[in-house]
Amino acid sequence: MSDTSADTRVGLGASARQAQAQAMETCCPVIELRQYVMKPGRCDDLITLFEEHFIEGQETYGMRIIGQFRNRNHPDQFVWMRGFADMEARRKALEGFYGGPIWKEHRTVANDTMIDSSNVLLLKPARAASGVRLDPARPTMDAKGPAGGVIIATMYSFDAPVDAKFVDFFETDIAPALRGAGATLLGHFVTEPSENTFPQLPVREGEHVFVWLASFAADAAYAAHQIALTKSQAWITSLVPALKVWLSKPAEVLELAPSRRSLLRHRSAQESADAAPQ
Repeated sequence: MSDTSADTRVGLGASARQAQAQAMETCCPVIELRQYVMKPGRCDDLITLFEEHFIEGQETYGMRIIGQFRNRNHPDQFVWMRGFADMEARRKALEGFYGGPIWKEHRTVANDTMIDSSNVLLLKPARAASGVRLDPARPTMDAKGPAGGVIIATMYSFDAPVDAKFVDFFETDIAPALRGAGATLLGHFVTEPSENTFPQLPVREGEHVFVWLASFAADAAYAAHQIALTKSQAWITSLVPALKVWLSKPAEVLELAPSRRSLLRHRSAQESADAAPQ
């Protein structure tokens, strides 16, 4: 095959990749980050139930199921995220689902897998363009596609609402260092301060957090990222001390493995760049 033909094939591949990236949707103005403590050995039971019944079952009422994950370091923790258009839409969607037939049919089995489901952060994008970008084509139950990589959710806590100066600091100093060490950044968020519009499900109130999400292709890529940061003089001597000045306690890090039907999964840095708003 000639070089010209090879170039054409590469060009078509890039065009197809970019078209797919541009089809991605930005989600969402309001997000819940939910961490459940499971009964020993029951996490997979809930994931199976969730992926069979609770994804489309919830999206029917207007919410978006962003992702569901196993915690790589805590096998009895289930983590998932869902999004809403606004707080009123959240109220209507949750009232519809939790008052509807699918939850009523499966709630006893679902609740039997859990010890606690009250660890919930209510979030919003820190900036208009800092929400996550999702491929709207969700994998089916019998999908045999590639693994979803590693998703990292890092939570910073503050004594007061996160202000624009910290967001600037993250975007201009922290984020480039993370990318330079191999991270694909997916989005960053702050606390949504509105009153909980569905009090039947509690959220963590009176807290001020900044959450950023990143992805890696596999365990080795994440390990290499961590090593790169420890070898970075700028990270160790400048950025980490500057970051600690802002925070009220040490950062909390969730190392997550996307389940089969999770929309939020690893994307390459090139795919993220193609999908970025213009």
